[in-house]
Amino acid sequence: MSSKYPRSVRCCLPLCALTLEAALILLFYFFTHYDASLEDQKGLVASYQVGRDLTVMAAIGFGFLTSSFRRHSWSSVAFNLFMLALGVQWAILLDGFLSQFPPGKVVITLFSIRLATTSALSVLISAGAVLGYVNLVQLVVMVLVEVTALGTMRMVISNIFNTDYHMNMMHIYLFTACFGVTVAWCLPKPLPEGTEDKDQIATIPSLSAMLGALFLWMFWPSFNSALLRSPIERKNAVFNTYYAVAVSVVTAISGSSLAHPQGKISMSYMHNAVLAGGVAVGTSCHLITSPWLAMVLGLVAGLISIGGAKYLPGCCNRVLGIHDSSVMHYTFSLLGLLGEITCIVLLVLHTVWNGNGMIGFQVLVSIGEFSLATTIALTSGLLTGLLLNLKIWKAPHAAKYFDDQVFWKFPHLAVGF
Repeated sequence: MSSKYPRSVRCCLPLCALTLEAALILLFYFFTHYDASLEDQKGLVASYQVGRDLTVMAAIGFGFLTSSFRRHSWSSVAFNLFMLALGVQWAILLDGFLSQFPPGKVVITLFSIRLATTSALSVLISAGAVLGYVNLVQLVVMVLVEVTALGTMRMVISNIFNTDYHMNMMHIYLFTACFGVTVAWCLPKPLPEGTEDKDQIATIPSLSAMLGALFLWMFWPSFNSALLRSPIERKNAVFNTYYAVAVSVVTAISGSSLAHPQGKISMSYMHNAVLAGGVAVGTSCHLITSPWLAMVLGLVAGLISIGGAKYLPGCCNRVLGIHDSSVMHYTFSLLGLLGEITCIVLLVLHTVWNGNGMIGFQVLVSIGEFSLATTIALTSGLLTGLLLNLKIWKAPHAAKYFDDQVFWKFPHLAVGF
C-alpha cells in the first residue's frame, strides 16, 4: 500500500519555476522591446482601463470564484495568481512570435498585453476542472501547453478562415471547457473513501467565491469587447453583455429556487449561473443590434447553467468518468456551444438580409472554425492530461486531494484542519 504522506515538491517546484522564469527573462531581453510610437493620450487611457479590467477579472474574479472548497481555498486563490503571472509572460512572447514572419523583435503594446491576459484567462477557466488534484509543478506544464495550444489555434484559424482577433478569441469558451474536461478525464477519477467531503462547499469560502463571481459579473463587458477594433462593435459588445448578464442573474436566482423542493436558493448554482449570459453572448456580442436578443440569450443561458449544475454531475461522473470540481464545463462548454450556434444564425441572417447569396459558405466557415477549435482543444487536452499523469511531477496522493495542508504552512494546531 502506498504512503498517504504528501509528496514534497521542495526541489522540483523551485527548480522548475525559477529555471523557466530565468528563461523567460532572457527571451524578453533578446526578443522584445516597447512600442515607441506616440499614441493618443485619450486612447491610451481607455486601452489601459480595459487591460486593468481584464487583470481584475483574472486575479480577483477567477481567483476567488474557485475558492469555495472547504479545505482548498488558499491554494485556489494563490495557484490562480501563479498561473496568471506565468501565462501572461509566455503568451506575450508566443503571440509575438506567431504573429510575424520571419520572426523578429516582439513589439509590446497595451493591446498585446490585453491579448496575453485574455490567453492566460483560458488556463484559469480550464484549471477549474483539475484544482484539488494537481500541484503547482503540474500547473506549470498545463499553463505552457494550453497557452501554446490556444495561440496555435488562433493562428491556424486566422490563416485559414481570415478571422479577426475577437472571433478567434471568442472560441475561448468552448476551447477551455473541452481542454479542461479532457485533462480531468485523464487524471485519477474518484475521491478516496473518507475524503468525499473535502470538495464540499463551505459557508465562508462560498461567500468569497461569490465575491469573485461579482467581480467577473461587473467586468465581463470589458472581456467581451477587449479585442474589438471598431468603436461601434465595442459599444454593441458592452451593451449586449451588460443586458445578458443582468438577465442571467434574475434567471439564476429564480431557477435555483425552482430547482429546490422547498424553493431555496443554492449558492453553488449562483457562482457560475450569474455569469452565464456573458458567456453565451460573447461570440456574437458585436453582431447584436437590439437588447432584447441579448436578454433572451441571458435568460436561456441562465436556465441551461442551472439545469446543467443540477442534473449533469451524476451523468458526467458515471458516463464520462470525470470529476469537474468547479463545474466549469456547465458554465463554459454548454454556453459556449450556445454562443457558437447563435453566432452562426446571426451571420446567416445578416447574409440573407444583405442579399449576398453565400449562406452555405458562411455556415461552412463558421462550422469549420468551431470544429477546428474543438479538435485542437481535445487533442492538446489529452496530451496535457497524459503529461500530468507522469510520476516525475510528484502529484499529491489521492488521500490529500483538496487539502491546503499539502502546500501551505499552518500553525501546528490549526483549528479546522
